[in-house]
Amino acid sequence: MMNYLFKGLIASAAILACSMQSQAETLRLLTWGGYAPDAVISAFEEKYPDIKVEVTVSNNEEMVAKLRATGGAGFDLAQPSVSRVIAAQTEYGIYKPMDLTKIDTSVIQPNMMKAMEENARIDGAIYSVPHVWGTQGLIVDITKAPDIKGWSDLCDPQYKGRMSMRLKRALLLGMAFDMGKDPFAAYADPAAYQAILDEVEAKLIACKGNVKTYWTGGDDLSAMLLSGEIVVSDAWDSTAFKLYNQNPDIRFVPTRTGALAWIDTFTLPAKGEADDAAYKWINFVMQPEIVTLISESSGSIAAVKGSIALMPEGSRAAVSAAFDDAALAGLKFMPSVPAGLEDMEGKVLDRIKATSN
Repeated sequence: MMNYLFKGLIASAAILACSMQSQAETLRLLTWGGYAPDAVISAFEEKYPDIKVEVTVSNNEEMVAKLRATGGAGFDLAQPSVSRVIAAQTEYGIYKPMDLTKIDTSVIQPNMMKAMEENARIDGAIYSVPHVWGTQGLIVDITKAPDIKGWSDLCDPQYKGRMSMRLKRALLLGMAFDMGKDPFAAYADPAAYQAILDEVEAKLIACKGNVKTYWTGGDDLSAMLLSGEIVVSDAWDSTAFKLYNQNPDIRFVPTRTGALAWIDTFTLPAKGEADDAAYKWINFVMQPEIVTLISESSGSIAAVKGSIALMPEGSRAAVSAAFDDAALAGLKFMPSVPAGLEDMEGKVLDRIKATSN
């Protein structure tokens, strides 16, 4: 009798375990590469065994496109840059407001929350909270290209066949500033913005003969720099910070007109189905030990207080080598992109790509 009872208890436990597993909630995360490394997912699922994390790696354009195609369904937490929040929400309605009472905002740097107030508020509601920030400028082997100081230097004939670019909007913006324009000031005037884009387009088409290749992924860019195949490119600072540990001569240059600064956020898709799990993830990744893991994986700087001190040692050294007080003061935070401007930029980038050298 006891044997039958014991077997019955085992069977009941197995059924209960299977039932709990089948009822586990799924958190579908739409994010950038490096923001949800395996070690962080494992630690989160250990703390919350009733939540399973599924990660889809994407970028700003794809995030907006995916959520637009589904009306904000298919994912429970997305990580667009703050510059992609207001316009996308106003035009497509793909996000829903954040409940800040469910997030420990006391650990976030005040200036980062201020950026949300300025660039992620619609009708009194906040649609994003900051996760990580960084900049875009130039990545340079300073022993082989010591005079590189700005975006226009990519077109210097002495670097023909030894430089790379990424055909994305940051290239257009950075080149515009280096040509003496202020593209951000023209955001509200499409005709003025198009005039700036026309000048930048002509510059970049004339510069095509300098380009070894247009890079699309950080790994490809890193390999070309480490091998010496190229000596300079536009890039995210996080890529430079990673490479600094392998070759301290490869450094991030904020540029003479100021690095373009971005903030990647946490934003709830309009038809997400796991808000509570999403809030748990947000609070979890703001813990100091998790901040360090994500900084090590992504190379980015967290939006929490004391974030630079929480970066891996090599990354802290790379940040110090790249930014002095003047460079930090000169950062150009990218504002929200008005509807229609990215379509204009996309046409310019397509024409640059299609034009022969």
